[in-house]
Amino acid sequence: MEQMPDWGTFPRMLRDQAARHPDVPVVVEGDTTLTMLDLRERASAVARGLIALGVRPGDRVALWGVNDASWVVQACGIWDAGAVIVPLSSRYKGLEAAEMIAKTGAEVLLVGASPPGTTLAALLPHVKCLRHVVTSPMVAHVSREEAEERALAVRPDDLMEIMSTSGTTGTPKGVMLDHAQILRGYWDWAEIVTLEEGDRYPVIAPFSHGFGLNAGLIASIMRRATMMPVKVFSPDGLMTLIASGRIAILAGPPTLFYRLLDELDRADWDVSSLRIAICGAAAVPDELIVRLLDRVGLDRMINAYGLMEGTVVTMTRAEDPVEVIAGTAGRPVPGIEVKIVDDDGKEVASGERGEILQRGYGVMRGYWDEPDKTAEAIDADGWLHTGDIGVADSSGNISIVDRKKELFIVNGFNVSPAEVEAMLLREGSLAQAAVIGVPDAASGEVGLAYVVPRLGVNVSPDTLTNWAKQNMSNYKVPRRIVVVDALPVNANGKIDKLALRAASGGTDLS
Repeated sequence: MEQMPDWGTFPRMLRDQAARHPDVPVVVEGDTTLTMLDLRERASAVARGLIALGVRPGDRVALWGVNDASWVVQACGIWDAGAVIVPLSSRYKGLEAAEMIAKTGAEVLLVGASPPGTTLAALLPHVKCLRHVVTSPMVAHVSREEAEERALAVRPDDLMEIMSTSGTTGTPKGVMLDHAQILRGYWDWAEIVTLEEGDRYPVIAPFSHGFGLNAGLIASIMRRATMMPVKVFSPDGLMTLIASGRIAILAGPPTLFYRLLDELDRADWDVSSLRIAICGAAAVPDELIVRLLDRVGLDRMINAYGLMEGTVVTMTRAEDPVEVIAGTAGRPVPGIEVKIVDDDGKEVASGERGEILQRGYGVMRGYWDEPDKTAEAIDADGWLHTGDIGVADSSGNISIVDRKKELFIVNGFNVSPAEVEAMLLREGSLAQAAVIGVPDAASGEVGLAYVVPRLGVNVSPDTLTNWAKQNMSNYKVPRRIVVVDALPVNANGKIDKLALRAASGGTDLS
């Protein structure tokens, strides 16, 4: 792998790229194109405005908006000012945004284009720390020299991001990540992906999420790829963008690729420009990856595993056979250790299930202002307890089979929702499946499956149940199967099992 230049920090990286490659287009959004030099100049102007507002090195600045060019500029300006970005989901309502602003003590809020679905007036009474809300371009009353001095004073171990996550311990928290670990982690990620100058790369994941911000915005600038921020996802919009924009790289959760395959079943879209697809989630069905490789004709399909608290953990590699890409999330990236342990913390043998632990440069600095919760997640030896259940093969490739907290128990037997979902998809009539455990008077818990049929296919719950009985252990067979048009997804595009639990009402199915 090519070694990353000795940038150390984001501001130094941006300056080096702008000096060496000023005319490379790094952001394209509709009619707006920003070259590397444009981005550097506009970011500096934002930084000067923030410094004029009294923002100091290490201060937290919240940014609230949708994926667009202005979000990119404002984020780079926050880092130029030596501040720490606190991205707020565009799906947040006022109280949710207020909670994260108050938690991190952010004194400045930048509001991007297309303001979120709430009034700022409803937000402000709940946040006593907030001094400035900026809704339009700032007037910079600070000299370029002062702003440049501030940017160059940022150190590799200075905090860069505080990302909101429910994480490994259940409630929303702020994950702290510094410049050095973000740059190294996503340089290595981009190396394995082979992201390169000239690649046109739609960033569909929200910039407020680690994947959209780090594997999208930051990776694109580091590699001089052309990021194309996507404000609102729609299947038709995606297919049009791929065809007309000559998209080379596509990254997202399984739901994104299921929709792409559905659209290809409906019409003869031109997807010949697609070179690389990156699919990452807690569990990626084998069947999905095989269908993508066969149907789209990609050069490479990459499966990966990461989490906010641990950045990038594992990835498949170019030389991996299809069965490794389809069946695993690959092996640890350079500088990261992984082990799988049982409930007593003892490492399990190859092929046995256990919790995935991670150690190395990618592990977060901790949860903002929550040392007790940090200690719950990171032990005294530096191992991050991910809460994900995995299995390692003899070559060290990791299969993510479940979340520790999502397992349910039927008549004393542990049931993995991800395992049941993968089995249901092998029946052939389904595009998606999601399984949760619900209470049952006789068995303790039983499975409830929500399924989405493939395009043009009628699915009978009784027929599917009979198939499951013939192909699964009886305790794994869902007690009830519900056919739906679509599964709910959260702000990061992953299936929202909390919403499914709410929809089920915790109903006893006995």
